[in-house]
Amino acid sequence: QVQLVESGGGLVQAGGSLRLSCAASGLTFSTIGLGWFRQAPGKERDFVASIPWSGGNTYYANSVKGRFTVSRDIAKNTVYLQMNSLKTEDTAVYYCAADTTGSTWGPRDPSDYNFWGQGTQVTVSS
Repeated sequence: QVQLVESGGGLVQAGGSLRLSCAASGLTFSTIGLGWFRQAPGKERDFVASIPWSGGNTYYANSVKGRFTVSRDIAKNTVYLQMNSLKTEDTAVYYCAADTTGSTWGPRDPSDYNFWGQGTQVTVSS
C-alpha cells in the first residue's frame, strides 16, 4: 500500500520561501509520476506541479511557473516542492499525489492520481 506524507508547510510572509516534502512508501515499478496539488477554502483542488518518477520533464501551473520547483530523490523516495516568492494567493492546503497505475499519465489531471497524502497547510501573509 502506498503512503504519502507531506511536511514543510507553515506560515510565511509574502515574498518568502518554503520547501514541502512528500515522503512516499510502498511505491512500485509501476509508479509513473508524482504531483503536487493545492486547495484553497471554497475552491477546487488545482494542479501545481508534477514530475515523472523516472525523471525527465517537469510540469507547472502557469500561476507558479518560475517561482516553484519540483524535484525528487529516488534514494529517499521523496518528492519536494521548493516555493519561492510566495504570494498570498498561494495560501492553500498542499497535497502530494502519486500515479502508480502503470498506464498513461496525465501530469496535470488529478483524476490520474490514485494515491493522495493528507495535505499540509501553507499560509502566506501580506
